[in-house]
Amino acid sequence: MGKARPPKLFHLKAQDKKELRQMLSGGIQQVRVVLRALALLQLDAGLSGPKVSRTVPFAAQAIRTIAKRYQQGGPERALFERKRTGHAELLQASDKQRIIAMVCSQPPGGERVGRCA
Repeated sequence: MGKARPPKLFHLKAQDKKELRQMLSGGIQQVRVVLRALALLQLDAGLSGPKVSRTVPFAAQAIRTIAKRYQQGGPERALFERKRTGHAELLQASDKQRIIAMVCSQPPGGERVGRCA
């Protein structure tokens, strides 16, 4: 069995590290975003991809990819996925709002059925 390769040096910019810590300390975030932020902070602390993968449920290669994306485009690129191209929205925003208003309103002659506030 060969020797494990040494971890690549990875460092966050001071401002990025501060923002990641603030993001993790409060507010609601998607789980993936939180896990990516944790991975970046652990890499910055000198841990290797395989060691980070023991505490953050991503494969070591995925963690290296997150680090590479940070180096290419900063925290925005590393934490968030690009908007994917796909099929067009079926409803426009105004149509969605009308449907929500209709569902949340009083039925014509009965009791309130919806669970809207």
